Amino acid sequence: MSSAPLLAADRVRLYLTLVPYLLERGQVTLEEAAAEFGVTTAQMRAMVEKLTVIGLPGDSGYWQLPQEMFDIDWDLLEQHGVIEITNDVALRRVPRFTAREAAALLAGLQLVAAVPAVADSGLVHGLMAKLSRGSSNAPLELLVAPVDVTEVQQVVSRALHDGVAVAFRYQAPDAEPTTRTVDPRQVLMADGQWYLQGWCHLRQAMRTFHLDRVSEARLTEIPITHGDAPVSASFGGTADVDHVTVRLPERLMPLLGAFPHEEIDRSDAVVTVRLSMADPRGIKRIAGRFGGALEVLEPSVARVSTHDWASSALELYKVPEPTPAQVD
Repeated sequence: MSSAPLLAADRVRLYLTLVPYLLERGQVTLEEAAAEFGVTTAQMRAMVEKLTVIGLPGDSGYWQLPQEMFDIDWDLLEQHGVIEITNDVALRRVPRFTAREAAALLAGLQLVAAVPAVADSGLVHGLMAKLSRGSSNAPLELLVAPVDVTEVQQVVSRALHDGVAVAFRYQAPDAEPTTRTVDPRQVLMADGQWYLQGWCHLRQAMRTFHLDRVSEARLTEIPITHGDAPVSASFGGTADVDHVTVRLPERLMPLLGAFPHEEIDRSDAVVTVRLSMADPRGIKRIAGRFGGALEVLEPSVARVSTHDWASSALELYKVPEPTPAQVD
């Protein structure tokens, strides 16, 4: 392969992207790198060799110590045509995420992975891998349970994409199941739960549906006719509102933030409050903020949901018992 000589400006731009590329890949063949940057293998080899005379300026600005210059694995290059940087001139000595920061970001990305349009792209998994490598320590302080994209989410996402109504069976708390046909307006998350907001043909109004209560979802051939209907900024008025009663230490009340609640009782530095929620089962997400200091009192569905959620989380941390073959 032949190519015109590289101009100085082109070489500078290539070097600025070549070094991060090589550091990211670890080991890469000359052919792969050349194809990636649109140059010949000879040009790529010359660029890599020139890296060894590039580094940090010394005190006088004219010389560098050996450890302050790029270096490569020469044997690997000569014998196998593979590039590997062995000294990166302090490029890795940059501010890095702490283990806790990386864990928090990884948890958020895992949540994003439950979005149908994102789940199949592979983007989230690539970002998660980079975050793990970019933390100062391995982010082991947090375990994230895998979240799969449900069939309901896929159907609703497709309905939004195709501009058609979606039909499904809906089971509200303490009510008989109903069959709904809805012009989807948007899918959103609140308190760790997924919701669909859309125009309900049965109620002739905007409604909010908890996706955990939706089953047997299917696309229809009915075009969306209320896609521009106004959506309430909150769940009030567009969804059945339930209440959950909890008890918590007075000093932890600020952790409730702006979540809508009504104080019922206060005594001995303990407060009992009633929370307004679209789904009582969503209290498990709020309870997680309090490290076991919040007690769910009623309704029973909220207590059971919180107990099961906490038990499932604890199961993730259990170390399997070794089999007899594994014991020395």
